[in-house]
Amino acid sequence: MLDRYIARQFLLNTVALFVILCGFVVVIDVVMNMDRFLRIAGNLGGPDAQPAEGVRKILIAVVLIADLWWPKLLQLYNFLIGMVMVAAMGFTCAQLTRQREFIAMMAAGIGLQRVMRPILLIAFVLTGVQLLNQELVIPRIAPLLVRDHDDAGNHSLGAGSVALTEDGQKRLFRAQSFDADSGELSGLYVMERDSDQRAVRAVRADRAVYRDGGWDLENGRAEPRGRTPAGPPAPIARIESSLDPDKLRMQRFESYKQALSFRQVGQMLARSTLADPAQRATLERIRWGRFAMMISGLLALVIAMPFYIRREPTNMVIQSLKCAPVAIAALIGGILGASAAIPGIPAALGVFLPVMILSVVAVAQISGLKT
Repeated sequence: MLDRYIARQFLLNTVALFVILCGFVVVIDVVMNMDRFLRIAGNLGGPDAQPAEGVRKILIAVVLIADLWWPKLLQLYNFLIGMVMVAAMGFTCAQLTRQREFIAMMAAGIGLQRVMRPILLIAFVLTGVQLLNQELVIPRIAPLLVRDHDDAGNHSLGAGSVALTEDGQKRLFRAQSFDADSGELSGLYVMERDSDQRAVRAVRADRAVYRDGGWDLENGRAEPRGRTPAGPPAPIARIESSLDPDKLRMQRFESYKQALSFRQVGQMLARSTLADPAQRATLERIRWGRFAMMISGLLALVIAMPFYIRREPTNMVIQSLKCAPVAIAALIGGILGASAAIPGIPAALGVFLPVMILSVVAVAQISGLKT
């Protein structure tokens, strides 16, 4: 009964705080961009359609706001859940302190470590939801996450040109158009280089489609460059390359890399054509950094608990002021460790360096808990 009571309080506080934070973010964004939503709502239907006015225009704007923000809220859950759990734990313990629940527990011979068990159980469940959301849901709605306000109501990524981009074998790719929805390239130009970065061959194709670790070319032709003797263009049907549509989407949309699943990043790393160590290290941080952030969120919760689980009633505002910098540093440390490269340490290990440090701090905090 005690575990269910504490778990229910913690879960309700977590849901309430998350809804309040998300509502605050959405309201601020809508207030600042309402004119853009209304303009899109008024022009919806094409240039020949009757412009929307009055109540109909407002209703269309509300639908556009919901269409833009529902996928972003799912992604926002992954970013905020660590901080929300720490805050919800503080509110839960403050309620238990105010109602003298801790005193009743100690009078019944129950140690205050018991308070941690239901809170950690719910925290593990919420982190599991975060993991499922990151691996199963977010990759499926990735095109909806990179949209701007002017793209509200549009569910496609569209097409755009590709500037000079280097693949894992130091070749330079350029394309007149890249369809981010189908993953096809049009007007492809590839410059192959030797170990001294000098051009040796140029490949052109009208169209290219990525399959099984390489680009299948339509009307592909290769021309010698540099010191290679000149000759007529030779037909070429395929180029093996680690530069795939996901990498091009990541280049075009900075936030797209956060939408890739563990399996997708693993497939990119498994390609033998990805020979650039810097690119491999970046993908390794993306692959393992999300797990480091999840563990750091749980450790930040453990580190923050002793500030609020007290034997005697105390001023929780003062405890919050003491806890805030410690919890924020723990959460930010997990984020920085997952995104910043550490010289001399492999990327797959470097992302967990903050976790190792926070683990020691968490053990010290729990050992010092007076109960």
